[in-house]
This record gives sequence, C-alpha cells and structure tokens, in this order.
Amino acid sequence: MKNTPRTLVIGLLFGSLIGCQHTPAEKSAILIPQQLQQEALSSNLAYELVESLTVEVGPRLAGSEKDLIAVQWAQDKLNSLGFDRVYKEAVQVPVWSRGEAKAKILFPYSQPIVITALGGSIATPKTGIQASIARFDSLAALKLASKAEVEGKIVFIDHITERHITGKGYGKTVGGRSRGAITAAEKGALAIVIRSIGTDHDRMAHTGMMRYKEGVTKIPAAAMSNPDADLIKLMLKRDPNVVLDLFMSPQRLGYATSYNVIAEVTGSSKPDEIVLISAHLDSWDEGTGAIDDGAGVAIVTSAAKLIQDLAVKPARTVRVVLYAAEEVGLIGGKAYAKAHQDELAKHYIAAEADFGTGRIYQIDYRVNDKAFTALQTLSTPMIQNGVVMGSNMASGGPDVSMLPKQGVPVASLRQDGRDYFDYHHAPNDTLDKIDPAALQQNVAAYAQFAYLMAQSEIELRPLAAK
Repeated sequence: MKNTPRTLVIGLLFGSLIGCQHTPAEKSAILIPQQLQQEALSSNLAYELVESLTVEVGPRLAGSEKDLIAVQWAQDKLNSLGFDRVYKEAVQVPVWSRGEAKAKILFPYSQPIVITALGGSIATPKTGIQASIARFDSLAALKLASKAEVEGKIVFIDHITERHITGKGYGKTVGGRSRGAITAAEKGALAIVIRSIGTDHDRMAHTGMMRYKEGVTKIPAAAMSNPDADLIKLMLKRDPNVVLDLFMSPQRLGYATSYNVIAEVTGSSKPDEIVLISAHLDSWDEGTGAIDDGAGVAIVTSAAKLIQDLAVKPARTVRVVLYAAEEVGLIGGKAYAKAHQDELAKHYIAAEADFGTGRIYQIDYRVNDKAFTALQTLSTPMIQNGVVMGSNMASGGPDVSMLPKQGVPVASLRQDGRDYFDYHHAPNDTLDKIDPAALQQNVAAYAQFAYLMAQSEIELRPLAAK
C-alpha cells in the first residue's frame, strides 16, 4: 500500500475491522456510528427545525424583538426534544436598526443602484451625501492611495469575491467590509460603498458587520449589489467623474440582553467532560437566516438528538450551544468562553456548524501532534458518509475560534462552500436554498463526530502548534 492514498488505506482498514472479532466496546465504536449515519440519512428532523425557525421566527438580528423570540423558540424546541438539560445564559448585545438605504448615480448617467447598510454603520445626513466616486480594486489599494485621491469623495472598493469550495475568497475581500471605513475616513472620505462580499450575480446587496476605530471619524458604510458594481465600473471607463447620491438612516440604540441557549446529553461515565457542538442562533435581517445559520442550528440539534436517543449514552456529555450575536462580533462565543473559563479544561473538543448545508467532505482537527494519527483512525467511520481525513490545522468555527488559545482542542467539519456566498448575508438567504439530502449528510457527520469524541480515550492536549 506504499502509494495508496492515506484516506483509502484508512477506509480499507475500517472495512476489515467490521469483519473481525472485537470486544463490545470496540464493536460499539464501529456499529453505533453506522447506526447514527443511517438514522440521520432517514430523518427529516433537521429540515423540520430550520423550516420552523425560518417560518415562525424569520430574521433575528441580535438585540431585536425577533432575537428574543428566537431564544424562546430554541428553548421550547430543545425541551420538546427531550434533552437531559436545557438552559440559557445572558449575553449583552449591541442594538442596531437598519433603517433605509438608497442610492442613485447622478452623473454621467442617471440610474438607481441597489445598496444596503453595513451592520453598525452610522446614517448619512438627512439630505444624504452627493459626491464623486473614488474607486479602488481592494482595501490594500485604498491604503496605498494619497489623501488627495480620496478626500471629499465616496470610496468604492470594487473587490470581487472568488468562488471556492473552502470559501477562501471571502477571507480575501472581507477586510474591505470590516475595516474599509476606517481607512477611507483616515484619508478624508465622506462615505464608503463596497462591492458586496458575495459570489452571486443577483441584483441584491449583501450586508455584514463593519468596524469603526476610536479617534477616527465615523463615516456611513454600505454595500452594493454585484451587478451595480459592474455598472459603476463601466461608467468610470466612460467618464472618471461618476457622482453618487447616497442616503442611509441606520441607528445605534445602545445594548440589550440576549442569550446563549444550551442543551446537554449527559455523559454516562464522564459527565463533567464536554464535547461541544454549536451554531449561532442570530441572523442578519435581510433574509430569513436559513443557511446562516438556521442550518447549523438544525444540524447540531438533530445530531445531539440522535445521541440522546441511544440506548446507552456515550461517556462524555455532548453539549449543544446556540450562540447569541455571532454576526455582530462573536459576542455569544466570547461570553461563553468567559462564563465557562473554569470549565474549559474539561472541554474535550469543540466544533461549530456555520457554513450552510454544503456536504461535509473533510474533517480537520487541532490537537496534540502525537494524538493526530490515532484520532484520524478513530474517525474512520465518517469515511462511509463521504468525509475524508484532513489536516491538523482546524479553527473550529467562528464562535469557538478563541478556544484553542485557551487550550481547547477543536475540529472543523469542512462543508462544500462553492455556493454559500451566493446567499450569505443577502435577502435570498431563505429556506428554498437548503438541500434536504445534504442537510441529512451534515447531521450524520456531526452525530458521528460527537459520539466518537464522547467515547474517545485519546489524550488530545496540549494542542498542536499552528
């Protein structure tokens, strides 16, 4: 097998294990993950959950009235599913109201364009802002610009997001959304409008969080649809002086209380040790939050329910955390880490589902290097569900990304993200974008992962260097 791919070798070994003589514990490590996969692939629970969340609650911006309705929805659902323990933990979240956002080209060709306010943005003056556009290919190009190129203008960052299975194009463009207003303001811009961080061609704008910096003037920040970004680029080829009329009326309204909602399957012999699987409950307010992150909520809840219903519970506790306010700064994740500081040493491993419903094709870990090979071998039942073994360079997901610094091992169950940014943070993040069969495959992967980790005897700490 010298030149045989590693994942194939593991798969062959797994296949041979099934036919061998094993102790009851060894058999359960093989047969129960198979059982969980079969049950997940025949269950409609996850789809029913995300349908319920999007229809009965819908958009649930952190700090809004719908946010608290979502919290109550989550508590009711988790209790109805019979988890051993269901509770919530308070989190203070910022309150921001979107208001109106509209724009039009005044010169050289009068046309309306589709925009949306970026999360956290301030408003324009009541009369709006009318100014020439200063276009840049990227945030990096804006940083290199002189003040004379920017001062008194509306900055336009025209950075196209690349489509990729890992979603890595987002990492290249998102800086313009999150930090562009700071750089533009430092150079005297009146406002900033970015090309949407999306891979679609729909005339819809994608929202998302932006940041201000203490001591730097706050300026309005918006995103425009990709077709409108193309339109402005073509206008600039015809005339370098394109004038935009921009009006926005968002408001910052202080702080409110939201909640992380938590459910547990109590471990049979190591109940104080935690396998954490998670998602975030909040969403942006433009769509109904189906793929971001209603799908994740449904995936981890359904996976834990399958484990809850096993005749014999696994050794460790499986904890489901539905985080508050991920979209506005990972606030629920940070609050959880702080509230559970004394318990983090008992967290065996953590993962988060927050990338839609694309099929999981690979699992990465971040554990002790000496434990990595053994952990891959333990995870071989997942191969039957189409999940190959990956690297030891996982981040775990947004809300658990801060845990490795505190010694907690993490896993990343990699989903096919080629179409995720077609819908991400946009009005068309709706239920019809979810593939029920792919959703079931995700549930199977998370159920297998959580069960195997809850039964594992491998020492995962200290973490591998990253």
